[in-house]
Amino acid sequence: MTRIWYSLYGRMLNRRALGQAFWKVKSAKGSAGIDGQSVKDFAESLDSNLNSLLAELQDKSYHPLAVRRVEIPKANGGVRLLGIPAVRDRVVQQALLDILQPIFDPGFHPSSYGYRPGRSCHQAITKATMFIRQYGRKWVVDMDLSKCFDTLDHNLILSSLTKRIKDGSILELVRNFLKSGVLTDDGWQASEVGSPQGGVISPLLANIYLDAFDQFMKERGHRIVRYADDILILCSSKSAAYNALKQAGRYLEEELLLTVNREKTHVCRSWQGVKFLGVSIYSGYTQIQQVKLNGFKAKVRTLTRRSSPNLIDVIDELNPVLAGFAMYYRIANCKGVLADLARWVRRRIRAIQMKLWKKPTRLHRRLRQLGYPAEFKAIKMNSWANAASPLAHYALPNNHLHKELWLFDLSAVTTGILVPDENKNRQEPYTRPVRTVL
Repeated sequence: MTRIWYSLYGRMLNRRALGQAFWKVKSAKGSAGIDGQSVKDFAESLDSNLNSLLAELQDKSYHPLAVRRVEIPKANGGVRLLGIPAVRDRVVQQALLDILQPIFDPGFHPSSYGYRPGRSCHQAITKATMFIRQYGRKWVVDMDLSKCFDTLDHNLILSSLTKRIKDGSILELVRNFLKSGVLTDDGWQASEVGSPQGGVISPLLANIYLDAFDQFMKERGHRIVRYADDILILCSSKSAAYNALKQAGRYLEEELLLTVNREKTHVCRSWQGVKFLGVSIYSGYTQIQQVKLNGFKAKVRTLTRRSSPNLIDVIDELNPVLAGFAMYYRIANCKGVLADLARWVRRRIRAIQMKLWKKPTRLHRRLRQLGYPAEFKAIKMNSWANAASPLAHYALPNNHLHKELWLFDLSAVTTGILVPDENKNRQEPYTRPVRTVL
């Protein structure tokens, strides 16, 4: 029996709950909204700001500000529209999220993974891999929705909430967030549809909205894996896949009023590779998508320019990027790829150090310090080719880079690790180590 909640707004009128919500907002490190107030600014007068919010919520005079529109370029062209609420509004949204998430999340489809506590991209990839390899569902519908967050119907959002929530004050608060409007370069614009991608409450509202689709597919015996608006439907035959595509497309467009991107939505076979959350899942192995590798290498090149004045600073900036990439893509069978990337990164680090030494005599002195007694020929110190020379390797061996300068070693990461649902895939934060400087 579904539990109905009639009185929840009183939980919003709690100074401690608002304080806890602020610290969660602070940890997310978001940008300022249209009022220009940063999280740091809000924290400087925290007691006053929280008391003001509490008073407005108590007398129901609180109204959210319009969100600030930000355009984020996509890798494949176009832009993604983000809406950044003011910090004060993010605090209220977080307090509301803390109330609503425990009510709705336990009832979501078990194969929904996006923006849910204790669930991750790794678990979604693992579930899709299991369906393909263990259950033989090698025909896959890869569905793409056009601007999902921006086209959510407000009436459907509120009607979905009303099935569990009968507290009019909570529903009105959600309505106000949805109707707060957007501030663009052309001025204020009304928000008739959509929930701003960037709002604290938006991911939960999207999950509540799309759970109707998840349950619809479950009732018809279809196996799905969904991460936010990334949807896979896994089938045993070609005919079943096209039937699932037809049913899913009809429900999403006619019942949920969303738009299926016909150009990107397609049926594929696992031996051709199923692209999902940055990897390509094949019948027997998983690869990193080439576009993700290219993006990673471009970022590393930016951080390891040979004009860098300090090698230690370079490594400090580079290590979190290397660790984040490796810890995410370790789910793929990419041992060889990471080993190649590790060699390439080490070469870039050697190129920086060679240029910092400037003259061959400094390189030769380093080699003699390490016990190499030979007479060495002069080489060009700012040459990319010479960064892979034996002399560069002798002067800066792998052990020195990884164990003394503490360059993160991509090749040491264990790969091909699947993450089942009961594993929360916790990753320890990267901390700066103590190193020996040349």
